[in-house]
Amino acid sequence: MSIFKKLMLANCGVRAAKKTSKESSLRLSRFFHDKLVEVHSKEQEVVIALGSNVGDRLHNFDEALQRMKKSGIHIARHGCLYETEPAYVTDQPHFLNSAVRGTTKLEPHKLLGVLKDIEREMGRVNGIRYGPRPIDLDILFYGNQRVNTDTLIIPHERIWERPFVMGPLVDLLGSDIDNDTVKSWDLFSGSPGGLFAVWEKQGGESIIGKDGMKRVLPVASKLWNWSSRTSIMGILNVTPDSFSDGGRFLSETSFISQVRLLLSEGADIIDLGAQSTRPMATKLSPEQELDRLMPFLEIIKKLPEMEGKLISVDTFYSQVAAESVSMGAHLINDVSGGNLDSNMHDVVAALKIPYILMHMRGNPSTMQNQENLKYDNVCAEVASELYTRARDAEISGIPAWRMIIDPGIGFSKDTGQNLDILNGLPTIRSEIAQRSMAMSRAPMLIGPSRKRFLGEICGRPVAARRDSATVAAITAGILAGANIVRVHNVGDNCDAVKLCDAMLQRRKF
Repeated sequence: MSIFKKLMLANCGVRAAKKTSKESSLRLSRFFHDKLVEVHSKEQEVVIALGSNVGDRLHNFDEALQRMKKSGIHIARHGCLYETEPAYVTDQPHFLNSAVRGTTKLEPHKLLGVLKDIEREMGRVNGIRYGPRPIDLDILFYGNQRVNTDTLIIPHERIWERPFVMGPLVDLLGSDIDNDTVKSWDLFSGSPGGLFAVWEKQGGESIIGKDGMKRVLPVASKLWNWSSRTSIMGILNVTPDSFSDGGRFLSETSFISQVRLLLSEGADIIDLGAQSTRPMATKLSPEQELDRLMPFLEIIKKLPEMEGKLISVDTFYSQVAAESVSMGAHLINDVSGGNLDSNMHDVVAALKIPYILMHMRGNPSTMQNQENLKYDNVCAEVASELYTRARDAEISGIPAWRMIIDPGIGFSKDTGQNLDILNGLPTIRSEIAQRSMAMSRAPMLIGPSRKRFLGEICGRPVAARRDSATVAAITAGILAGANIVRVHNVGDNCDAVKLCDAMLQRRKF
C-alpha cells in the first residue's frame, strides 16, 4: 500500500471517529437534557507553553500535542519554534520552546492534572528544578481567570521574566486584539502597552538570533536557522513544457549535470517540478506527475553532492506530496496553498514536514484571467488570502513553525501588481501580523526568476535572457525581507544574495 493511501486511510479514520464521537455526544446531551442535568461546562481559551531539552525534542513536541488533543484540549494556534540556551540551571542541553493557544472544557486544576500526566507518561521524573526534561507543559493563561492556589498560579508567575516564554506567547496573538479574553491577558501583564510592551522590554525581535535565542524551522532532522542568511532554492524542472527550461533536463546525464551545477554555484535547496504551472499548461494527473518525478527523485537523493542539502518538490497534489516524502523529499512547495487538492493540508500535517504555501487565485489555466487580476490593494488582499490558507493549514494540524509563505509573484498578478508585491513585502508581513504574529514571522520565499513581467519591463521576450532583471528583483526582495529566493540561475543570484546579506548585517550595527 502506498504511503498516500495509508495517510488517507488514517485521515478517514479520524474523521469517522470524530463523527461517531459527535453523534454519541448528541445522544448523551439529549438524554441528560431530559433529566435536567448540565453535562457541558463552558469552553475556555487557554495558552500552554512547551519546552524540551532531552531526547528528540521535536518529536516530544509532536507527541505532547497529540496527547493534549486526545485529552480534551483543542489546539487552534501555534507559536514559532525557538531554540534557546537554558535558564537558571545552565549546565544542560539547549531547549526547544514554543506555545499553543486553544480551548478546553477542563477546569484549571483538571487541566493541570492532564498536563502533568502527559509529562509523566513521556518520561519526565522529579529532579532538579529547571533541570533537563523531555517535556515541560505550563499553563500561561486560562480564559480571563486568575488562579492562585497551593498547586497552581495563573497567569504563570514567571512569564514576565522569560523571553523564551514571551516570544512564543506573542506569536499566538495578532497586533489587533481579537477578543475580550486576549484583552484580559494584556491587563494581566500590568503594562499599559500589554503583552507586546513586555516583549519589547525584554528585547523583542532584537534578541532573535543572539542572546541564546534562535527562531528555527525543523527540516531533514535538523533545526534550520533560516534567518541567519538568505537561502537559495535552485529550480530544476523535469518537464517538457515549462516556460524557461522545459525539456532541457529530461535525460539522466543532463539532470545530474544541472543538479551539480546548481549545488556548485551555491544552491541550498533543489526544487524539483514535474508539472508545469505556466499559464495554460496541460494539467497532469497525480499518477502522470509521479511517473515523471520519481525516477529523478531516485537519482538526486543518491548523489553525494546532496549531503546537507534539501530537496523540495513543487506539486499541488497530496498524493505526489506523500509519495515524494516517502522517497526522500524534505519540503513540499504548493503553488495553490492547498486550494487545488482538499486533502493536501491533512496529508502534509501527517507527514510532519515544512510546507510552502503560495498565493494564487484559480488554477494555472485561469490565474491570469481578468477576474483573478482584480485587486483594490494587492498587498493587503494577497496577505489576507495567504493568511486564510495558512489558517486552514494550521487548523488541519500543520503548526506555524512548519510553514513558509510565498506571495506568488507572477501568479494571478499583472506587471504592476508584481512590482507592488516586491515593494510591499513588509506590508504583507504587517497585514498578516494583524491576525497572527506567528504567520507573519514565517520564512518568506519569493520566486520572480525569469518571469514574464521582467521581460515586459526590460524588453526581453526570451525567458533565458532575463537573468539580469532577476538579480535586480531578487535584490529588491531580500532587502525588503525575503528569506528564501527561488531562481534558475543560481550563480549570478548567489553573488546578489551575499551582497544583500552583508548589507542587512550592517543594518544591525
